[in-house]
Amino acid sequence: MSPVQDARRRAEFEQLVAQAYEPLQRFLRRRTDPATADDVLGDVLLVLWRRVDEIPAEAPVAWSYGVARGCLANHVRGSVRQERLVERLKQEPAGGPALGAEHEALDEAMAQLPENDRELLRLWAWEQLAPREIATVLGITPNAASIRLHRAIGKLKELMGRPATGGAARGETERGAGA
Repeated sequence: MSPVQDARRRAEFEQLVAQAYEPLQRFLRRRTDPATADDVLGDVLLVLWRRVDEIPAEAPVAWSYGVARGCLANHVRGSVRQERLVERLKQEPAGGPALGAEHEALDEAMAQLPENDRELLRLWAWEQLAPREIATVLGITPNAASIRLHRAIGKLKELMGRPATGGAARGETERGAGA
């Protein structure tokens, strides 16, 4: 976008805000509490800025009411989802759902590893990162990431009572290497 287009968009947005800010604020405060109205007004202004090129010249304030109505509906839906999640979490047993014996063994084995190894394994297993991506995250070379990952998998297997074979662990670290 050129500086001229940027200046034009900014001028159109500022003109719209001068016309619509107070009407939108009243519109929202009539429909919800003041704190929510202020939050939603921020969302509305963001949408107006993003869509300033789509605002009809013949009815910019009315169009803005439509945006405000949609933003308020989104906020209400989000609040309902949040309340449902809180209710669902209240009904779950403390400490999360019961896991099998293998999960407990894995948790215990992970707890015995140094933090660097745990983070490496989490990046590999949970985030599905390839060694070269792990290297970027950790600020190390891809070769160092591969070696450390290989060793961490071996330590984890030993802690879980499984033989740490070099070939099997190496094959596992190659997962996603082409990503």
